[in-house]
Amino acid sequence: MIEPKQHLHPDVLTPEAKLEPIRAGFGRGLLEAGHRDKNVVALCADLTDSTKIGDFARSYPERYVEVGIAEQNLVTVAAGMALTGKIPFTSSYAAFSPGRNWEQIRTTICLNVTNVKIVGSHAGLMTGADGATHQMLEDITLMRVLPNMTVVVPADSVEAEKATLALAALNGPAYLRLARDKSPVITTDKSPFDLGRAQILRSGTDLTIVACGVLVYHALMAAEVLAAEHNLEVEVINAAVIKPLDTVTILASASKTGAVLTCEEGQIAGGLGSAVAEALAEHAPTPLQRVGVQDRFGESGTPGELLEAFGLTAPHLVKQALELIKRKS
Repeated sequence: MIEPKQHLHPDVLTPEAKLEPIRAGFGRGLLEAGHRDKNVVALCADLTDSTKIGDFARSYPERYVEVGIAEQNLVTVAAGMALTGKIPFTSSYAAFSPGRNWEQIRTTICLNVTNVKIVGSHAGLMTGADGATHQMLEDITLMRVLPNMTVVVPADSVEAEKATLALAALNGPAYLRLARDKSPVITTDKSPFDLGRAQILRSGTDLTIVACGVLVYHALMAAEVLAAEHNLEVEVINAAVIKPLDTVTILASASKTGAVLTCEEGQIAGGLGSAVAEALAEHAPTPLQRVGVQDRFGESGTPGELLEAFGLTAPHLVKQALELIKRKS
């Protein structure tokens, strides 16, 4: 059953579910962070409005830097600003940041533990018709491996707003992954968000599904189908914070259900599924199935078409879940 204390949006599992781009929540959160703290500054690589950093730029022009199409400069300038006491948020498409400037992020930000927040917008298959070059599927892996880096993948726009405010208050490097297209709003203002804890959205005893980003919605939908059609109670965990991973919550759930399915809209290698697999292998070996992009690049299409083609929608998750439950028994 849905956990009442999560205060999920009442329409999330209905055809009337509210839709909004996850990146819109970042825009609101950054504006509020700037209002709360004059040290919050923003930098962009010529993508101001599409990455939703525009409202901040117009409200605080003296605290905004446009570096142009120069992603390496984007993060190195931000690192310098952080060393003076500022709290910089950098914004670009994830294909370019961290895709193009990973070495600068590694050396100037992570090695020196500078207080820079890297926002990778238009990540994953939800970028749609822009195709493989712009559908960044490797960013979770790239950023999770970096020492000192916090990695956050919000499930919806409301959570993205909360994550932005939380990262503004966090002292240290961080990466915030955002999707382009509209997706269902799952949470509300009352829903809990904590950089140190995964959230159990739905409780169950037959299977654990650990998801992040836009696939949290599909995980919830799959759990409803499994309950209604197969009499299975599935626990759904929103692992918005992939690093540091809340292993306590995940291991406790795995111990209860005996099997774990992970879901992410990124490369299967090195992402959320790998992080969960590492935790289970080291502490509590458990039957596991990882769902994600299977060692291939994206392609052009609508977000819905792509999620279906790559096997990431609720019906595909149901099939994987049933097969996994058979394995555990």
